[in-house]
Amino acid sequence: MSTNRYRATGVEVEFEPGSRGRVLRNLLGITRVRDMNLAESQALEIAQDMALDRFDTEHRFTAQDICELHALWLGPIYPWAGEYRSVDIGKGGFQFAHARLIQGLMAELERGALKKYTPCRLADDAALACALAEVHAELILVHPFREGNGRLARLLALLMALQAGLPPLDFSPMLGRGRRIYIGGIHAAMGRDYRPLAAVFEKIIARSKQRVAANTR
Repeated sequence: MSTNRYRATGVEVEFEPGSRGRVLRNLLGITRVRDMNLAESQALEIAQDMALDRFDTEHRFTAQDICELHALWLGPIYPWAGEYRSVDIGKGGFQFAHARLIQGLMAELERGALKKYTPCRLADDAALACALAEVHAELILVHPFREGNGRLARLLALLMALQAGLPPLDFSPMLGRGRRIYIGGIHAAMGRDYRPLAAVFEKIIARSKQRVAANTR
């Protein structure tokens, strides 16, 4: 969204006229960051409900499913929703996968972690946290889309957790003070060390269960 959020290069990087280079070109003609954030958040809530109807507890997720989830969410907003990015992007000095490698890397994710962990039937919280961490980290490191990768990865984690019988996930341990720890977990995953991120997901699982317990008292 804002120019300092990602560093992107390529002829297809376009901003909405009148947005002063702060909002990506979109189907709604939105020019203010605040308005776009609201539109994306509202669309995500709708997409989540639709995804719950579309993907049941026996579903094995694929790379195409991830594209469909992205299109389901951002299709009403961006013309490229659901399509792998064709530009290279980086954030905070970290370069995500080159655009030309995305299709192959997503195929690897499908053959690997997605096939291994979905449908997700893990009953042990620690094992489930490891599964969520691996899938989440690998998807984030590929960063297959121009926008919305983090929220899409959380949506996929939510769907996997629901397959395992958990309540909706509370991702607050990834936010605020936990943000630095979360980013550290992503960096560790570059070397196939998913333990730091799994620890974050263990907190997320525990927080989610605690919230449900508190609401049923």
